[in-house]
Amino acid sequence: MRGSAEYAMNGQRPLLLIALTIAISYVPGGDPPALAGCVTHFCRQTVAKSNRAAGGAIAVRAALEMIGVPYTWGGGGPDGPGFGIGKGAKVKGFDCSGLAEYAWARAGVLIGTTTYEQWRTGIRLPKEEVEPGDLVFYDNDPRRPGPEHVAVAVDATRMVHAPYTGQFVRLDPLDRRTFMGAVRPSERAANTDPPDIDL
Repeated sequence: MRGSAEYAMNGQRPLLLIALTIAISYVPGGDPPALAGCVTHFCRQTVAKSNRAAGGAIAVRAALEMIGVPYTWGGGGPDGPGFGIGKGAKVKGFDCSGLAEYAWARAGVLIGTTTYEQWRTGIRLPKEEVEPGDLVFYDNDPRRPGPEHVAVAVDATRMVHAPYTGQFVRLDPLDRRTFMGAVRPSERAANTDPPDIDL
């Protein structure tokens, strides 16, 4: 695919994936090692924050692995690229919300299928608090209530997203005039709350 070859040529993709892989130490479904001796409220909060960061890193890695996959309207979901609907019916790939849904599903979190569902899936954040994996939303059409576009933040300045028909999943700057807000999938949705410990 053209988009994949263009991105791989600049050499950034392997470096990003290696850095993110090294940063991930928590495997979803397993108990974090720190939780075994965790009896204080502060300790449980610290473990929960660590788990959220790990989930965000997994979501970012999953989205980055899809760079070069075509945009297709209504395409993709928790199982990966899929054929779209309407004008996207003959192309297998992702639309913006399909990519976000897939990325967070890889981290074990169900965030919904549409940008509207995803906008309500967690904790709202100001732009200056965006962390890897947070969902960033854009209101591209002021005549309709937004958001119309969603992306996965790679860091505080970049996002990975499926932009529009004829393009491919790619990295772009996060800062745009149409920025509407950011959401961090909730602890409950992410299943990252440490269990209550009876003393």
